[in-house]
Amino acid sequence: MSLKKEIARQLAVIKRGTFEIISEEELAQKLEKSLTTGEPLKIKLGLDPSAPDIHLGHTVVLHKMRQFQELGHQVIIIIGDFTGRIGDPTGRSETRKQLTEEEVKANAITYQKQIFKILDPGKTKVTYNSEWLGALNFQQVVELAAKTTVARILERDDFSRRYQENQPIGLHEFFYPLMQGYDSVALKADVELGGTDQKFNLLMGRTLQKEFGQEPQIAITMPILEGLDGVQKMSKSLGNYIGIDEPAQEMYGKVMSLADELMIRYFELVTTVPLEELEEIKSSLEQGTIHPRDLNMRLAREIVGLYHGKEAAGQAEAEFKRVFQRRELPSDMPLVTIGSEALEGGTIWLAKLLVEAQLVSSTSEGRRQIIQGAVRVDGEKITDPNYEVFIADNMVVQVGRRKFAQIKKG
Repeated sequence: MSLKKEIARQLAVIKRGTFEIISEEELAQKLEKSLTTGEPLKIKLGLDPSAPDIHLGHTVVLHKMRQFQELGHQVIIIIGDFTGRIGDPTGRSETRKQLTEEEVKANAITYQKQIFKILDPGKTKVTYNSEWLGALNFQQVVELAAKTTVARILERDDFSRRYQENQPIGLHEFFYPLMQGYDSVALKADVELGGTDQKFNLLMGRTLQKEFGQEPQIAITMPILEGLDGVQKMSKSLGNYIGIDEPAQEMYGKVMSLADELMIRYFELVTTVPLEELEEIKSSLEQGTIHPRDLNMRLAREIVGLYHGKEAAGQAEAEFKRVFQRRELPSDMPLVTIGSEALEGGTIWLAKLLVEAQLVSSTSEGRRQIIQGAVRVDGEKITDPNYEVFIADNMVVQVGRRKFAQIKKG
């Protein structure tokens, strides 16, 4: 393959699903240099271990990193053990609580375990930014701060909004984009990836590299993935997420609840389906030659297979068909024993039973689910929030479409 065709091929792979590349022309030049010299590009991704669990929204950028690996480039994951103690102020309306060193280390261990469900560990370099940030003396910190202005920092939407609303901004928060940018200087990064909300931080890396006499990195931003509600970004706090450590059947069921209009976006951003096949899928959906339900099941198999393997994906699909298409009961319902101490005259408040069976987190959530018509007892929908259940062996309680428990009287 000619050099020109190989550059075009790599660009096509890199551009898949991206929101913005700054700039594509510079990226093509870097690819040409890499292919000519045989020196792989250094692709940087920073992860602040502020939360221990990764969901599909986080994997959008990780899949792009994996594509760079498959193109032969060097992937470098920076665990922000130093920046994580400040916390990224991006999108925040208030100062983020600073994590302790112990919290950062514990979260970092979990992160490393989970990212290798996507990245090739043999082709991934993992480093910690305390290695160079912790070594800076105060004079060097002042010199680093002198390379930008308060006006430039206040260009960030979150900072300017908080400033205009008289919300406090810690001086240490101003250092976050500087520290992330300095990571690029320390590594001499060729490319840095992040979500669209990270654009300011990525561009700061370009600025600082120029200041330090380096060739500026390419900034690639990836879209923010919508959650299961199809509206807001995927988030654990919003409950619209799919965690990559969730059981296969739970993951499969959640994917099957996606709206049809989100399927292509999920195929593009969180699966490894090849570009050519992705175009065929788009065409089939537009022409109506494939049923959306069948495509949704293919998407669920692809996603579950990535994190649990093909066999588990097949089993999850068979169970889904059993429960939701043939209306049969799950084969692996948890058995919950309700002791006599929880009963009054042989009955128990339904909302309390749901908590005992770990189908809801609280009786208030249980009441809400009952009122919304999401609760069934032995197949009968119950909508009375004060309903008292007479406990009998082998009773089946259900919340929503995917949560079941079999009850046994203790």
